[in-house]
Amino acid sequence: MSESRPPAAGSDFRAGFVAILGPPNAGKSTLMNRILGQKLAIVTAKPQTTRSHILGIHTTDTAQIMFVDTPGLHDENTKLLNNALNEAVIDAARKCDVGVILVDLSKGWQDVHEDLRNKLSEFGKPTIVLGTKSDLVAEDKNVVLPPGAAEPLAILRVCGTSGVGTAEVEAAIAAALPESPPLYDEDVLTDRPVRWLAGELVREAVFELLGQELPYSMAVDVIKYDESSSDLVRIDANILVMRDSQKRIVVGKGGAMVKKIGIRARKGIEQLIDGRVHLKLFVKIDPKWLKNAKRIEELGYH
Repeated sequence: MSESRPPAAGSDFRAGFVAILGPPNAGKSTLMNRILGQKLAIVTAKPQTTRSHILGIHTTDTAQIMFVDTPGLHDENTKLLNNALNEAVIDAARKCDVGVILVDLSKGWQDVHEDLRNKLSEFGKPTIVLGTKSDLVAEDKNVVLPPGAAEPLAILRVCGTSGVGTAEVEAAIAAALPESPPLYDEDVLTDRPVRWLAGELVREAVFELLGQELPYSMAVDVIKYDESSSDLVRIDANILVMRDSQKRIVVGKGGAMVKKIGIRARKGIEQLIDGRVHLKLFVKIDPKWLKNAKRIEELGYH
């Protein structure tokens, strides 16, 4: 536990949980990372990269914004993982103080946004709408709500990659939060253990280096996280796949692919912890992990 203390909070200090909501690839994780000033949530070009709630805590002199990054909301189907991800989204909307709906400006308002807006309204949550990826569209293009839709607190444009518009977004969110003292010390970034974040960085490397389909049927299980040495963290992790053919792809010829995955993931983990890392990866076949609700929860995808 850190020995620092939260900033002094007067009567006008605000704090609360902010659910970042939207379809896959709307820019949710990119936006949170940008405002935090540090990479916390993994980001790839592939949809459904985020598989669980990730809490990112941003503390200023006047507010503490506790971002809850969520998976992309998508159509219900029979897959246990997809249903678990959708449940995580609805749970975040139910428990937040403010809901932020992200709309890719190049695609516009869609049915999934209306579903999210209706849920937030049902739960009685104030809502802010953000048009993301503003660098890809005309400067005067903004989110257009359907006729009859309830007006949110604000409709803003933002680009998470460049940071344009994030100051306005942060100010609008802070103003919508309830008056409250901070809930975390000012130097706390997340409630997720570093062990879990390390596993996410391994999964990010798999997403980036392998094909379109394989990443969705794989998972990462960190089986060892040893900080006993003062100058080196030792990590062992299993990359779980469902079939032997997938294992051959991940391992690669002569182990070349899993070595690439390890090198990329190790660099990310070393940046995260600001220290040296020895990372050992194993590729294991677990044909039932996607069909086992308990296993999905054990892996942190809930």
